[in-house]
Amino acid sequence: MEFKPQKFLNPKWQLLLQKSLISETTISLFETLQSYQELGKKIYPEIPDIFNSLNLCLPDKISVVIIGQDPYHGKGQANGLAFSVNSGCRIPPSLRNIFIELKADLNIAISNCGNLESWAKEGVLLLNTCLTVEESKPGSHQNIGWEEFTDYLIKKISNNGYIVFILWGAKAHAKESIINKDNNLIIKSAHPSPFSAKRGFFGTKPFSKTNKFLKKNSKKEINWNLDIE
Repeated sequence: MEFKPQKFLNPKWQLLLQKSLISETTISLFETLQSYQELGKKIYPEIPDIFNSLNLCLPDKISVVIIGQDPYHGKGQANGLAFSVNSGCRIPPSLRNIFIELKADLNIAISNCGNLESWAKEGVLLLNTCLTVEESKPGSHQNIGWEEFTDYLIKKISNNGYIVFILWGAKAHAKESIINKDNNLIIKSAHPSPFSAKRGFFGTKPFSKTNKFLKKNSKKEINWNLDIE
């Protein structure tokens, strides 16, 4: 399948990102992905799902941005949303810890479904800094152009104002410098990974802090409830 972002990206996003989409870096990025595919390399998420995080949360609907790193690299897991997995997949450890913090923060039952599409539809942009990965090779699509694309996107979004940016872990923290600080809220903590969750993630209450900020600024609060399968 040909890697043409215009085939899979909502027109509203195409308009917002038009400068990036025609840049040499982004053109080279999609040529690289095309070459990987022609070499028989398996790429996740599936090509039509690469921009799911954007298509499910259009620019004018964004209230929250949660920044991840790159998609899950196991078969059938990645669905284009950071931290999210397809329905029916085992819940990854980091997502399990997110659910534990959600329960502690807002007393929302821990879901046994790791699909976060309902959050996206609430206005939560679940954005990985790299939108693709090669099967079984975490971080394999870093430094091929995705970072420039998502940095541009983050800058554009942050100019809207009154958005909560949730940065979990050092790589997400590095994005603070490109976020417009005017009228936005930045929530930083350790990553929810089992390696760091007990050292500054648990107890940070990002979900209630987010809704408090949105309510204060006359914006709709996020319904963080998830389906129980």
